[in-house]
Amino acid sequence: MREYGPPNSPPPKTKPKKPKVSYIIDCIHQYTYVWLKNGKTFWFYPTRIEQGEVSGYRWEGKKWIFYGLGENSISQVACYPVPTLY
Repeated sequence: MREYGPPNSPPPKTKPKKPKVSYIIDCIHQYTYVWLKNGKTFWFYPTRIEQGEVSGYRWEGKKWIFYGLGENSISQVACYPVPTLY
């Protein structure tokens, strides 16, 4: 985990299954797969959540780019590795 900037490596090759319940706050500084309410999906590395806005780095196929979005536009998220409930 890095405190500043994007990760040093690409996201995992395997996309996680969409969870029934998820919270972006649980995924800070982790590889995160995002499902938006508009149907789009992408890998994201969130670094900050503040006042309903989420910012971090979005994977664009070959590199991470800085990206921000409204927390209310997110349908579900899955952090990698996906935690298991015991």
